[in-house]
Amino acid sequence: MFDAQCDLAAVVYEADQNPDSVLHDFATDLSAQGHRVVGMVQVGQCDDSSLSGVLVHNGEQLSLAKNLAPAEHSCRLDLERLQNAAARIAGALEAGADLMIINRFGRRERAGKGLVYLIERALDADIPVVVAVADHRFTDWIEFANGMSVRLACDRDALGRWWRGLSNGHSTPHERPTICEILK
Repeated sequence: MFDAQCDLAAVVYEADQNPDSVLHDFATDLSAQGHRVVGMVQVGQCDDSSLSGVLVHNGEQLSLAKNLAPAEHSCRLDLERLQNAAARIAGALEAGADLMIINRFGRRERAGKGLVYLIERALDADIPVVVAVADHRFTDWIEFANGMSVRLACDRDALGRWWRGLSNGHSTPHERPTICEILK
């Protein structure tokens, strides 16, 4: 089921698209309008071992790549660093938020690990969540979300329309229950 007012959204991207810049720009715009946005967007790539995350609520950049031996040319996600980032996001979420952004729904999240608990925590607190989801993982995402998600194109306009649909002119997005909230 898809609903334009659903408080859980997936920005679905193809391999040649950059969801990180779209989400970062969206967070920046909302923050400039006085909304409190928490979460993380990815910067850098595993290809050159520059994999990092930027916490959107404070701009802090955190390395997420494991420090490998010089002879190793690959990149691996450092799970301890990811959990450290998650703890920082959870702390910011505790202070209140209008929106949470999660940089990826990947293998770990599909398995119920990674940043999944943050998604659940935000939704339990009636805080909308937007997550970048690779096109090839969208079926896994729908299974995770029990179909209770809106699929957004990987562009700023799609995010803006979704946000306006949630807000609908109210000061907070949750003054009127969405179909997703009713069916929870």
